[in-house]
Amino acid sequence: MAVYSGKIKFGTTGNTDIIEITGLLSKAVKDSSIRNGLLNVFVPGATGALTTIEYEPGLVADLKAFFTRVLPETGIYNHNLTHPDSNGHSHIRASLIGPSITIPVIDSKMNLGVWQQVIFIDFDNIPRDRELVVQMVGEK
Repeated sequence: MAVYSGKIKFGTTGNTDIIEITGLLSKAVKDSSIRNGLLNVFVPGATGALTTIEYEPGLVADLKAFFTRVLPETGIYNHNLTHPDSNGHSHIRASLIGPSITIPVIDSKMNLGVWQQVIFIDFDNIPRDRELVVQMVGEK
């Protein structure tokens, strides 16, 4: 069994910045030379998350609006009482989505649905440089 490890780096604007990363992951799959296996992507941080959606402007806006309604930035968060960064809402939002995603790789391609793209969401309240850990296991 082969193992591939890599990293993907990019910048964000924060405040529920949603970035479509399917192309970056497809490149990592190609670079890995793994034909059949599993791709795992992980966010090393507490205010970023990974999931899939149909990446189109209306749904991106709906997702941002959802988090604003459910976990507003101006809410009362105990985290903000002990930390000056005032990003308690960011931590909770990220924990609901989660820091990783696993995707099957079949014939050197991610096995995603026709309208399914992988997104990274930066919930922090400031712009950041982000890094994702990419790891694949499988057969070449």
